[in-house]
Amino acid sequence: MNPDLELVSVRSDESFAAWSHGYPYRTVRWHFHPEYEIQLITETTGKFFIGDYIGDFAPGNLVMTGPNLPHNWVSELPDNQPVAERCIVLQFSSEFINNAMQVFPELHSVLSLLSDSRSGILFTPETGLLARPLMQALIDARGFRRVQLFLSLLDLLSDAAGRRRLTSAGYSPDPVNYMSSKINLAIAYISQKMASELRESELAELTGQSISSFSRAFRKHTGLPFVSYVNQLRIKVSCELLTNGRLSITDICFKVGFNNLSNFNRQFLAQKGMSPSKFRQYDEVRLSHPAMP
Repeated sequence: MNPDLELVSVRSDESFAAWSHGYPYRTVRWHFHPEYEIQLITETTGKFFIGDYIGDFAPGNLVMTGPNLPHNWVSELPDNQPVAERCIVLQFSSEFINNAMQVFPELHSVLSLLSDSRSGILFTPETGLLARPLMQALIDARGFRRVQLFLSLLDLLSDAAGRRRLTSAGYSPDPVNYMSSKINLAIAYISQKMASELRESELAELTGQSISSFSRAFRKHTGLPFVSYVNQLRIKVSCELLTNGRLSITDICFKVGFNNLSNFNRQFLAQKGMSPSKFRQYDEVRLSHPAMP
């Protein structure tokens, strides 16, 4: 089965994404993305899948994947009890790390790490233990402290003993084939056309399906109905725009595809528990007080 495309979002005032999530969660599925990823399991046990590799995981499981390498972690929980935080995730683009190496030649020492990650890298539990405080701190860090933690993590992983590549020698990701998937075509189209009016019938026609068939397939692969997914994506992008402080809330409303300000405010409040203006104020306070959550 082709993996699903995940749209990785990095804030406009940041170079990489650092976050955590629980289980179950919308990205917990067989998926890929063009960005590098470092993932540390903090709770639960189960099976993980990297390309054509299958293994067991437990807390301390630390894996790095390269661009477009499909992956997934499936937790085994008694009675399907949800978990508040299952893992910590760090994601960064090839463009970012390549630009960084041009500015700082010393970073060329990570080339071997980046190359090996294209096959998936499993680190030892000891390295996972050392990486955990760095990755936890990265979630809330701001400014130079954030860059410092990122470089410390790369340094740790580059020098880590006992790391091993996961996929077989003949395995190679095929993102062009992955994108031939009807749902991945739809997800990419939504991302590109987010600012315009999007209709489920339009996406069904694009993928050559009936509206009912598209609706079932889309919900199965994303975990959300079409309208909810689009609104969630729009609010996610609007949060990034709100943090840079340059566009007005009205401009952001229309830039992300909402047709009126009241609908934007209502959707934002439903998802974030506050208005867009409050969100911007909170972010400004958080930036001036980095210790805040």
